[in-house]
Amino acid sequence: MKIVNRRARYDYDIQETFEAGINLYGHEVKSIRLGHADLTGSYARIIGSEAYLINAKVFPYEFARLEGYDLKRTRKLLLHKKQITSLKAKTDGSGLTIVPISLYTTRSLIKVELGLGKPKRQYEKREKIKKRDLDRDIEAALRGKT
Repeated sequence: MKIVNRRARYDYDIQETFEAGINLYGHEVKSIRLGHADLTGSYARIIGSEAYLINAKVFPYEFARLEGYDLKRTRKLLLHKKQITSLKAKTDGSGLTIVPISLYTTRSLIKVELGLGKPKRQYEKREKIKKRDLDRDIEAALRGKT
């Protein structure tokens, strides 16, 4: 199962991607395997010497006992120390953000694909949409479907 954050590539110019593990409860794992998660509006932050995923929604598992379950709890990301220091150096003072791109399973593990991205401005988004529409019109004209 793969859960994709479509807003990430629309709102950010992703310069580099990498993979991280995520620390989850058992019922959260079952919920993610069923596709019950949302990464829209979430981001990763390095606090101290650890990385955390903030605002990612993992909806409750249907058959779990969930007294006091927090849908948007902060979850720890599992990265090597060198990766964390590298990311901290890249994000401090450069205007870059760590954004989750997708959440997926590999064998029995759940991984998060993170991207180091620079926020796009509104006019950049509009230009991209115009270019895509223009390319679509050109392709249609070349095929003869005017």
